[in-house]
Amino acid sequence: MKAMILAAGLGTRMRPLTDRCPKPLLPVASKPLLVHHLERLAAAGIRDVVINVSYRAEQIIEALGDGSAFGVAIAWSREETPLETGGGILRALPLLGESPFLLVNGDIWCDFDPASLPPLDDDLAHLVLVDNPDHHPRGDFHLTPTGRVLELGEPRLTFAGISLLDPALVADQAPGAFPLAPLLREAISAGHIGGSHHRGAWVDVGTPERLAQLDRRLRCLLG
Repeated sequence: MKAMILAAGLGTRMRPLTDRCPKPLLPVASKPLLVHHLERLAAAGIRDVVINVSYRAEQIIEALGDGSAFGVAIAWSREETPLETGGGILRALPLLGESPFLLVNGDIWCDFDPASLPPLDDDLAHLVLVDNPDHHPRGDFHLTPTGRVLELGEPRLTFAGISLLDPALVADQAPGAFPLAPLLREAISAGHIGGSHHRGAWVDVGTPERLAQLDRRLRCLLG
C-alpha cells in the first residue's frame, strides 16, 4: 500500500512561524512534523510515500530528499498553487496508482497504526475518527456500531485526517483546485464510507499554541 501526505498548504493559521518555514518542517521534539509521519509509515511497513508540496516546496524537498534517510521512498507531487485536498489528490493519482492508498493530513500528530486499517471492499473510503477536541466540540460524523459513517446521529466524532481512499473517489473530477469534503459527504449519503474510532493520542497541530503543547508532551514522553 502507498501513502500520501498532504503538505501543500500555506500554513496561514501557524503564522508567524510559517513566514519563513513551511508548516511540515516546523520542529516537534527536535524533528520536523513531517518526519514523525514518515517514521510511523516506515514502522508500519509502508515504503512508497507521495507528498504534495506548493508553498516553499523546494525547502521541503531539500530537507527530506528521496526519503531514504527515514526508511521510505518519496515521490513529490508539485503544485504551482495549492489545489486543496481533492485537487491535490487528483494531481497525485499518476504517482499513487489505482489501488487504495493511505491519506494523511500533514498537520496532525497521531499514534494510529496504519497497519490496522481494514480493506475497503465495496467502500470508497475508510475514515479514522477520534474523540472531539476542545476546539471542535461538535465533531464531524456519526459512527454506527457496525462501522458505517453517517452525516447525522449521536454521538459524533471528529475526522482525524487519516483515511484509506479508493482513487475512484476523485478520479472523474476535473483538474484544478477543489475540496475533498463534498465528495466524502456524497459517498457517505450513498452508503460507501466506513470508519473506525481511534481512542489513542491525536493532535490537530493547527495553531502555534497546539504545536508548543505537542512539543512539550513528546519531550516528556521521550524523557
